[in-house]
Amino acid sequence: MYFKRLEDLRVDHDKTQIEIAEYLNMNRNVYWRYEKGEREIPVWAVVKLAQYYGVSTDYLLGLKDEP
Repeated sequence: MYFKRLEDLRVDHDKTQIEIAEYLNMNRNVYWRYEKGEREIPVWAVVKLAQYYGVSTDYLLGLKDEP
């Protein structure tokens, strides 16, 4: 599943894929695959990214339009 907001939030916060991958303690290529929808993102990573960006998990997953 592709979550456009992963990339949008990262860019809006002026972060690189490497920085976010390091925050999640994973390889950049793995994170890149999450952004592009080539791999399913694990729940723990969704929760951690939502906390990092200060948004709800529903917003991050595209289920709601309000952060």
